[in-house]
Amino acid sequence: MPAVVRGGRRQGAGPAPNRNSGRGPAKGGGRGAAPRNVSGVPGKFAALGKMDLSPRGVVICMIAGLGVLGVVLATGARAERIGASISHSLDAATTGMGLSLRRVHITGASPEATPAIRQALNLYAGQPITSLDLKALHDQVAGVSWVKEARVVRLLPDTLIIEVKEHDRLAVWQTGGHAYVIDSAGRVIEGADPGRYPQLPLIVGKGADTAAAGLLPLLAQRPRLMGRVDALVRVDERRWDLRLKDGSLIQLPAVDQDSALIRLDALDQRERLLDLGFARVDLRAPDTVAVRPAAATPSV
Repeated sequence: MPAVVRGGRRQGAGPAPNRNSGRGPAKGGGRGAAPRNVSGVPGKFAALGKMDLSPRGVVICMIAGLGVLGVVLATGARAERIGASISHSLDAATTGMGLSLRRVHITGASPEATPAIRQALNLYAGQPITSLDLKALHDQVAGVSWVKEARVVRLLPDTLIIEVKEHDRLAVWQTGGHAYVIDSAGRVIEGADPGRYPQLPLIVGKGADTAAAGLLPLLAQRPRLMGRVDALVRVDERRWDLRLKDGSLIQLPAVDQDSALIRLDALDQRERLLDLGFARVDLRAPDTVAVRPAAATPSV
């Protein structure tokens, strides 16, 4: 039976003859496939595993490694100078952009403390403001004896703001022939001139610096008495004598000073004691007030 022809091609015929038959191997077959080793790795990569350096090659590699190490060490010795050069270049660039220090505002500082704060800052006009170490500046300001608290703010492009809170001035402390200004914690404010604080109470004696904060608030509640006090004298580091401007003396107990002052207030309200004058008022014994009258003025 003749073969069925469909689309001009005979069906049922055998497989088409190989077009390359009789023409040699397929395209590219002349070079052959890349040789493989027993592991299936291409031969070119397998050849790398067979590389072996001669003794001379090893020595050359060692010399080259030492040379690289020497270059690294030499560079490391100059690292600080290189870093400084880079930093200088950056500073010059920021200064050229207008980011340089022009103004330093110090707020909260007294006229007496301001020069010490400026000296501690050690700044100069025109230095790059972006390179300022704010933490270091804060520590420098906080180290000034006048300063209790400090805050440093950088305000671009050219301003630095220093906000400070100073120690309070509690009293002038006289001891060992010298006078100091102290704060409420008894801390001496270095550089403060006692002569510039005539309004501060004068405290005298060893231990008066740390004990004054306990008594002065009690006296501040009694302006009639406080206005007459010339000095507060610490006695044996345990109690106070109040020396008045007219030469009178008020002796306070070592403990419960507030109660003793209340007894004095009551006596003054009844007898106008502070107006009449006296030589001494002894409040050291509890619940009693001993008054020694002032000596009579001799008649002419």
